[in-house]
Amino acid sequence: MSLEKASLDGLRINRPTLSQAPSRPGWLLPVGVTALMAAGLAAWFVLGPKPVQVETFVVQATVPSGKNGSRAQSTPLLNASGYVTARREATVSSKITGKVVDIKVEEGMKVEEGQVLAKLDDTNVQASLRLAEAQLESARRAIEETRPTSVFAEQEVKRFTDLAATKAASMSDLNKAQAEARSLQAKLARQQSDLIVAERELATWTQQVDDTIIRAPFPGVVTSKNAQPGEMISPMSSGGFTRTGICTLVDMSSLEIEVDVSESYINRVAPGQPVEATLDAYSDWKIPARVVAIIPTADRQKATVKVRVGFDKLDPRILPEMGVKVAFHAAQVEATPGKPTAPTIVIPRSALHEDGGKNIVWIIENGHVVRRAVSVSLTQGDHSTIAAGLSNGERVVVSATAPLKEGTRVKETKS
Repeated sequence: MSLEKASLDGLRINRPTLSQAPSRPGWLLPVGVTALMAAGLAAWFVLGPKPVQVETFVVQATVPSGKNGSRAQSTPLLNASGYVTARREATVSSKITGKVVDIKVEEGMKVEEGQVLAKLDDTNVQASLRLAEAQLESARRAIEETRPTSVFAEQEVKRFTDLAATKAASMSDLNKAQAEARSLQAKLARQQSDLIVAERELATWTQQVDDTIIRAPFPGVVTSKNAQPGEMISPMSSGGFTRTGICTLVDMSSLEIEVDVSESYINRVAPGQPVEATLDAYSDWKIPARVVAIIPTADRQKATVKVRVGFDKLDPRILPEMGVKVAFHAAQVEATPGKPTAPTIVIPRSALHEDGGKNIVWIIENGHVVRRAVSVSLTQGDHSTIAAGLSNGERVVVSATAPLKEGTRVKETKS
């Protein structure tokens, strides 16, 4: 019996009690909780709402770089190219056809209004002028001859009238004296008319003599010389070797810029708008200018509109037909000596939004958008000038793929 019990005891499995169970380290529980939280946060980023894709614009504040009285320009709204042109330019010709006998100008010469540029052969005209002078003198002498006879005839009429009243002369003698007086009066009137005709004829030939002298119609500079002594010149094209002009005269005080602006961007241009011009010949020279006018018609083939730009101040280096590039600006600020000028900030118009009657923009901060109220001083074309509310270097939202609200997480791309 005892042997059987011993055998059964050898087969029993000894299990440790609760008090005897091995203890687990205490740091396993916090590590597990932290792991669970990290996994949940990662799942939220992966499965949660995705950031809104936005396009941003980096704010660039422009400050005046010149000295006292210089002009501060904003960011250019539009760039274009054109040419320097003269508003007053003429190919000076004559009023009559004639042979050139003298040219008094050369290229580059400055001339004043009324200055003689050239002379034509006036031999035939001078002869006609002398004939007109002689005819005028003849008409005057004819009047001097007729006037005394007419006065005598009037006296005879008076004498015969007195004699006829006393029957000392017949009515026939009186009528003859009256007819003679009237005839002489008519002859004198005709000769006076002839005198007027002779005076007009003389004036005509005098004018034709003056027309052989070609004068400058306005002050300017001769840019080309088109004729030489001995050549024929005519106010109209006559074929052959006949010239139509003596020289080309340009008024340098009327220089301006003509630019062709695409129809798609003409809304960014307005009369009086400040412009910065750069001549191709002087790439480092920035010339202040201003829009003079927008020609109210478009070129159908080129899809452009012509814009006239006037220089604020002319310079001898500016010459006609020079190539020039222009930058149209939104605004300008005059710098006061001794007083700093506030920077100018220009942003795309699409970045502005209206909320409760106020202008706002969305600013990017730490990957989220923040609402910012701004003050707008000028809106022109596709750009707006900000007076207050923005600082240099800030990023504003120009467009977004979804509506934005305060704190929305975004992913940005720069415009």
